[in-house]
Amino acid sequence: MSRIISIHSFRGGTGKSNITANVAAQFAFKGKRVGVIDTDIQSPGIHVLFGMDEEQIDKSLNDYLWGRCSIEEAAYDVSDRIGSGSGSIHLIPSSIRVGEIARVLREGYDVGLLNEGFRALTHKLKLDYLFIDTHPGLNEETLLSVAVSDSLIIILRPDQQDFQGTAVTVDVARKLDVPHLLLVVNMALSSYDFDDLQQQIETIYSAQVATILPLSEDVARLQSADIFSLRYPDHPFSQAIREIVAHVEASG
Repeated sequence: MSRIISIHSFRGGTGKSNITANVAAQFAFKGKRVGVIDTDIQSPGIHVLFGMDEEQIDKSLNDYLWGRCSIEEAAYDVSDRIGSGSGSIHLIPSSIRVGEIARVLREGYDVGLLNEGFRALTHKLKLDYLFIDTHPGLNEETLLSVAVSDSLIIILRPDQQDFQGTAVTVDVARKLDVPHLLLVVNMALSSYDFDDLQQQIETIYSAQVATILPLSEDVARLQSADIFSLRYPDHPFSQAIREIVAHVEASG
């Protein structure tokens, strides 16, 4: 049975898309059939991590939402990014064309089509997991994504603004009865006591912290050019990514 996993942050700049790509790739590496959909239509970017550029994106989520194609026609097989002999991974990118983004800002779209698209994707592509890379903050499409999810992963930095915004998101998730909620702390300084930080955050939100990802120059140096946890599997960042994977598996 397919599972839908939304990955969200209240503010931008948390590394949400990078974490989404890495977690999804790890599931595919373990032999699962995985889909990744970029619903951050106003500022898309996860396609870069899978080696795609504007010229390669013929159809996108935007085309589906405006009735130009079916949702599966906008799905690109990017399994070559995880190596041979593994599972599969399909990416549904949002358009990075200025005109398409401007149209979203100007006209909007029928948000209800997203739910239909999610269900169609899991059925047509026979997915084990569908990962939704959401738009930061709380808007209509984000609320829908959260509401239909089997699990919600909230990314936050050890930052007071993130703490406040995360409290709002956690409250909304509970009101929407999300079955499984996980917190992931990203960009933690190496000088922090990670065990103490985890205990503090779990106490604040009464929610489980799946892992704390260290602030890493190595990750920054890669500049989103690849899936870090596949290229450097023994790195502490990659080990933390696999901890997220383990928590998602356990929740199923």
